[in-house]
Amino acid sequence: MSVKVHKITNLYNGKLFDVVLEKVTLPNGVIKDREIVRHPGAAAMVPLLDDGKVVLVRQYRHAVGKFLLEIPAGTLEPDEGPMECARRELVEETGYEAEKLARLAEILPAPGYTDEHIHIFLATRLTLAEQKLQDDEVLQVQPTPLDTALDMIRQGEIQDGKTIAGLLLTSMRNRES
Repeated sequence: MSVKVHKITNLYNGKLFDVVLEKVTLPNGVIKDREIVRHPGAAAMVPLLDDGKVVLVRQYRHAVGKFLLEIPAGTLEPDEGPMECARRELVEETGYEAEKLARLAEILPAPGYTDEHIHIFLATRLTLAEQKLQDDEVLQVQPTPLDTALDMIRQGEIQDGKTIAGLLLTSMRNRES
């Protein structure tokens, strides 16, 4: 059985995302309302320095009321591809440019309520450029040994989902090569 959408009601149009209410028939035949955050998608990258450190950012996240240690990331602009977004955001947030970007994964951070896709890349052969923070970005660059970052995941110091996925995928990739 397929899903049937009966009605879509636009609840909110925002700068970064929209919220809709959809009346749907689920695969089991039950009719329900579903609130969905429509998001244009994002790109994130694990910037890996030649010395094995990953370039993390300690960024203030108002929704949770604290600073989080994360991999750099940003929302896709209209008509921008994930790799272009990753290159742009890497320079903006960290002040590094990557000669090489390799796709690690595409994740769905919260499929229970949003259609957001995050494209995660490994950024290598980094060179310094000029950091270009936006006025609402409150962050500090924090190069961290990959093993230390993995320990921080285990200890609950790194909680951001895309960061956990990116660091674990990078660790797996390093073990395979």
